[in-house]
Amino acid sequence: MTVYGIHASHEQIAPGALLAAMVHAEEAGFAAAMCSDHFSPWSARQGQSGFAWSWLGAALQATGLPFGVVNAPGQRYHPAIIAQAIGTLGEMFPGRFWAALGSGEASNEHITGEPWPRKEVRNARLRECVDIIRALLAGEEVSHDGLVTVDRARLWTRPDTVPPLIGAAVSEATARWCAEWADGLVTVNAPAPTLRRIVAAYRDAGGRGPLALQVHLSWAPDEEEAVRIAHEQWRSNVFPPPVCWDLEMTDHFDAVSERVTAGQVAEVVNISSDLGRHTARLHEYAELGFDRVYLHHVGQDLGPFIDAFGAKVLPQLTGDRPS
Repeated sequence: MTVYGIHASHEQIAPGALLAAMVHAEEAGFAAAMCSDHFSPWSARQGQSGFAWSWLGAALQATGLPFGVVNAPGQRYHPAIIAQAIGTLGEMFPGRFWAALGSGEASNEHITGEPWPRKEVRNARLRECVDIIRALLAGEEVSHDGLVTVDRARLWTRPDTVPPLIGAAVSEATARWCAEWADGLVTVNAPAPTLRRIVAAYRDAGGRGPLALQVHLSWAPDEEEAVRIAHEQWRSNVFPPPVCWDLEMTDHFDAVSERVTAGQVAEVVNISSDLGRHTARLHEYAELGFDRVYLHHVGQDLGPFIDAFGAKVLPQLTGDRPS
């Protein structure tokens, strides 16, 4: 059965409030959680950028939920440091943590002052990082000279069971490439034909492990309010690659999104005041083959969303069919 979880948006909500929301979500019936590791929000309107790794330790302690994080090793983070972080959380919370690894976005990585590489170089760098992280988590001493450099690194604290390393992909090509090395795949909501092709690309290339989906949605009791929330908070996030990969600053995103309409936002966010409509859409994702679906309400007040979906949506999704 598909597991339905919640996405914790560090870009939008201060870490203390976000931690309280995760406790609330578990009480309401959400069965898992994930977050992304950002240094910067996508827009000044979002206004936050809590440090995911320290927050994850608190969230795993405060709840019984399994958690995952999307991370980009190679520029802002040395892969040995990410291996140490994964190993530490894996040792403290066995079986409850996973990490999805991606090639990154300039908005988070430009802070190092290093040049932002081309996509194919970023992919090659990520592949080196994956091998380094796996070797360190296996207990090997690692030295490496390539797009990243490692000198005689060894992890002294390691979990008995290595947390899964998941591939992050938004295209068929990347999904196919992730099948070479990943323990599963995570992507974001898109039209059903697109998601079907991404799933097929990963599985047909031999991809193993669970398929996870992060779903951007906006709900409020009033339709106009649901539309307003989505447009106010998420209009900087409508741009496909390479724009979303290569813009550097929040004011860049705010400038290019100045004329984005609510209709354009609705192409990437499921917007509705109708809980039945949200339920049906979420059920469709499960039918596409996703094992885990993480709900991301794009508003900054998660309380009403958690209460409504916990009471009216999750019970329908965990049964045979939505009503």
